Amino acid sequence: MATRLRIAVADDEPDVRDFFQRVLPRLGHEVVAVAENGQQLLEACRRLQPDLVITDIVMPVMDGITAAEQICQERPIPTILVSAYYEDDFIQRAEASSVMGYLVKPIKQADLGPAIAIAQRRFEQLEQIRREAADLRQALHDRKIIERAKGVVMQWCQCDEPTAFRRLQKLASDRNRKLVEVADAILVAAELWQDQRGTSRQNTPTQLDMAAATNSPTGSPAGTIVAPKSANVANDRSTD
Repeated sequence: MATRLRIAVADDEPDVRDFFQRVLPRLGHEVVAVAENGQQLLEACRRLQPDLVITDIVMPVMDGITAAEQICQERPIPTILVSAYYEDDFIQRAEASSVMGYLVKPIKQADLGPAIAIAQRRFEQLEQIRREAADLRQALHDRKIIERAKGVVMQWCQCDEPTAFRRLQKLASDRNRKLVEVADAILVAAELWQDQRGTSRQNTPTQLDMAAATNSPTGSPAGTIVAPKSANVANDRSTD
């Protein structure tokens, strides 16, 4: 069964607006807003938050493509454009926006139903791709943070890469925190230590530094990363 959608429509022709108001409920949808121009459509969408928009292109005050662009900038929703003309300029502008469908007047009920279903499906697929892309970007960002922190631990603790990673994992588990949060705290501690080197003879981060960075007690529980006093960071430049 098709999903019932709350739809906003816009057209400067009264008979087309009447058509939408009659036909869309027959297709199982609700018409929540009827506008005569793009500006009215934009204001209605801000107020009513529809699931889908069907709009004419050529309208007074603001055209349908401009309205669709502004609507989707504020809150992405699937949009179907309607026009009495099939012009390349309209198509190019529509492709540059988030339009999911294009219908040429006169519109038939047999065409409207499938156009809505396809537009909604395409929009959902696009939103899924966007979410996955955002997740991948976040995962890549987190991975870079963890790799940098792992390098710091290797230098401070004079250990190999697998050992450094296990220490990070254990510290995160002991503190009940995400691995990237612990990694970020270690990078902050390393940065603070670098800033303090010019005014201190301290050559390595102290246990107190690491405890503060990870919200741990100042004792030495298993998993706490404490560098030996003799360890040196390979890529440090002497400030003396």
